Amino acid sequence: MIIYSKVTEVFCLVDEFCKKYDKIVDKTLLGNTSKHPSIMSKSDVNTLTILFQLKGFRAFKHFYIFYVQKHMKDKL
Repeated sequence: MIIYSKVTEVFCLVDEFCKKYDKIVDKTLLGNTSKHPSIMSKSDVNTLTILFQLKGFRAFKHFYIFYVQKHMKDKL
């Protein structure tokens, strides 16, 4: 089982990276921004993707249903 303090640490690192990445990339993007902002931040999505890889699930749907919704409900 992954300790939640480690998950928080990973999230903080990913969040710092996403902030720096967005500053650089936003200057070069073409087109309009989305009219409907996403519910989850890029940091949330990337952190879940990293956890998915670490936990060893074969399908992201199963990871989300059987791990995130059950064990991390209070943490998100």
